[in-house]
Amino acid sequence: MRLRRWWGIVAGCACCLVVAPIARLEAAPEQASVPQVALVGCQHIHTPSFIRILRRRGNEVKVKYVWDHDRKLAEQDSKQLAGSQVVDDVQTIFADPEIKAVIICSETDRHQPLVMAAAKAHKDIYAEKPLGMGAADGYAMAKAIDDAGVLFETGYFMRGDPKVLFLKEQVEKGNFGTITRVRGSNTHNGALGGWFDHEYQWMADPKQAGVGAYGDLGTHSLDILIWLMGDVSRATATVSMGTHRYPDCDEFGEGLLVFKNGTLGTLAAGWDDVAADPVSLEICGTEGHAVIMDGRLYFMSKRVKGSSDRRPWTDLPKAWPEPMEMFIDAINGKKQPLVTADEAAYRSAVAEALYKAAREQSWATPVTGESGAK
Repeated sequence: MRLRRWWGIVAGCACCLVVAPIARLEAAPEQASVPQVALVGCQHIHTPSFIRILRRRGNEVKVKYVWDHDRKLAEQDSKQLAGSQVVDDVQTIFADPEIKAVIICSETDRHQPLVMAAAKAHKDIYAEKPLGMGAADGYAMAKAIDDAGVLFETGYFMRGDPKVLFLKEQVEKGNFGTITRVRGSNTHNGALGGWFDHEYQWMADPKQAGVGAYGDLGTHSLDILIWLMGDVSRATATVSMGTHRYPDCDEFGEGLLVFKNGTLGTLAAGWDDVAADPVSLEICGTEGHAVIMDGRLYFMSKRVKGSSDRRPWTDLPKAWPEPMEMFIDAINGKKQPLVTADEAAYRSAVAEALYKAAREQSWATPVTGESGAK
């Protein structure tokens, strides 16, 4: 049996993904009387870890169908999900009234038809990031999801890091004063290690993925910067092919964002770093400063007693579960702080603006949706 790597998230780390090759697990016991879902597409590098979660929570969710345009891959994944069956026609899934939700792990260029069909069929949707190839398909999907009134979630796991949750709270309380600058960085050594040489090759093909390394990892830090600072008025960037391991695919990049509130932001991301992204987030203000360095938060504010930039700040809120965990909770009726489809679409629009600016060596304004930026 072919081995596929799964990607786990280090608890409390908002800056990196840890990779460990494992074999697909044996099937878990089948359960009944729980929401039934379908795995639609098995191509994403996170699919094996999602299967692991679905198996572990088999008493709360049952995978009825597995589909992929590569039937052999669908069959391989179906073997890990007790009671699931492979279907050749994805419409079988959308037409089945027993299916409450779909988990879309296809290539990004296949997202739109799958998401639109799922929304039309009133299925709740988990779609891996990025949602769209750019603004147009991203906003079209967001509108379909919103119009259908279905649940949506995507893989922006950094929001749930206790350090990020604490910083969002401090931003909202005004404890940084006027925020002048922010910086986000998300890197790993994927290109150096050849992570996309074989079964995940499509992720290094911007025609299928929509982005290269800069957009792939950058979307996580971009999500946090926008979550903290709000909408972007203009952006520019430069990207590089790095080691040239993957044809026509950037391996790292750096961007500059001007937020509508006047804050300046920088965004770094790439697959060519040997260090584990030692400085992942920084916020600079007239009355406070914070930096996440080597997984530790250093925070000081003139308004917060006991804060200091000399020692780590450890009084943090509880971590959120991983996005897939929250999605399973949500389809079981538990209220969860899910990413909205409009938010996901806007991140695709800003990424598109960054790449446009890099190509043209200029500034670009992100396209907004019908209801404005989110």
